[in-house]
Order: sequence, then structure tokens, then C-alpha cells
Amino acid sequence: QVQLVESGGGLVQAGGSLRLSCAASGLTFSSYAMGWFRQAPGKEREFVARISWGGGRTRYGDSVKGRFTISRDNAKNTVYLQMNSLELEDTAVYYCAADQNPFGSSQQLTYEYWGQGTQVTVSS
Repeated sequence: QVQLVESGGGLVQAGGSLRLSCAASGLTFSSYAMGWFRQAPGKEREFVARISWGGGRTRYGDSVKGRFTISRDNAKNTVYLQMNSLELEDTAVYYCAADQNPFGSSQQLTYEYWGQGTQVTVSS
């Protein structure tokens, strides 16, 4: 049974930082690209970042470029999202997802497995 479990969310002031983690089990982690998506209240889920199997290729959504960094540790079956310079608009539930395509995608439909999400709230 595949499980993706996010952690690290919480309440942070604008301008602060958080690091999200997503621990994977039940799959060959190094054979999956990983992505982070988020969904704010009343909005559609949107792409945040993705990383290829080996970690050599990354892509970011326009709204987080230069502030967020995705990384992975295949030895620990974990993907991370370092979020700096957080803004009020970053408030959302953050989800990690696994995609068997080698480089991943910005499209939700290509992701096979999803976590339950972790809440990130940015306050002023």
C-alpha cells in the first residue's frame, strides 16, 4: 500500500520560512518524480514544484520561483519543500504527489499517488 505523508506545516508570519517533508512508503521512491501542489480556500489546486527521479531537474510555479526549493533524499524516501519569504497568498493545504514519469509534470492528472496534505497558514 502506497502512502505519502506530509509534515511540517503550521502557522508562520509573513516573511518567515517553513520546510515541508513528504515521507513515502510502499513504492520504489527513486522511480517516481515527485511534486508539490497546494489548494487555497475557494481556489483550485495549483502546481507548486516538481523534481525528477534523481533530483537533477526541478520546476516551479511562477508564484513561488525564487522563494521555494524542492529537494529529495532517495535514501530516506522523502521529498522536501523549503519555503522562504512566505506571503499571505501562500496560505493553503500543501500536497505531495508521486508521478512515474521520470521528470514529473505540472499537471495533476499525471500523478498517481497523493498525500493527505498539510496546512500552511501565513499571518500578517
